[in-house]
Amino acid sequence: MLTVLHPWHGVDFGEQAPRVVNAVIEIPQGSRCKYEIDKPSGLLKLDRVIYSSFYYPCNYGFIPRTYGDDKDPLDILVITSLPVQPLTLMEAKVVGVMQMIDSGDADDKIIAVAANDPGVNHYNNIEQLPQHFFDELRHFFEEYKHLENKTVQVEDFGDKAKALEIIEAAIANYKEQFGKK
Repeated sequence: MLTVLHPWHGVDFGEQAPRVVNAVIEIPQGSRCKYEIDKPSGLLKLDRVIYSSFYYPCNYGFIPRTYGDDKDPLDILVITSLPVQPLTLMEAKVVGVMQMIDSGDADDKIIAVAANDPGVNHYNNIEQLPQHFFDELRHFFEEYKHLENKTVQVEDFGDKAKALEIIEAAIANYKEQFGKK
């Protein structure tokens, strides 16, 4: 009998974590569909279609075997030169973090580049990314839930050191919560 691994619990966070992590993509760049992993089954489910005419500015997913302050796997935004299909497992080189408050709760988004994409893998630190990327990211996340009468506030963009600290804490939180390696 074939056993299918749960994307959150059955996949490792990566041998080179926290600097290079495995990322499971839920939402491809350019999508208006908000997909997320169904926690009980591990299947990808459609949470909703974004109420406004906004598109995800980069690939969105999570780092397996992590547990963030929002009681979900730690979110990751992966910059690539092309959109990536949902449920793609990819190596992502961490460059920074976007810290935000979503409906009153802390909700960190790790920012990374695809390690195997020569169009972007030359970036090593968040300071190397163009200013417009930050403007677009901030605008998307602060406005995309507006028509749902929800508020999101982007607090700050942190450097790689801050992102690595957040990943290490999320790995430790996962081990504490679920008792897994």
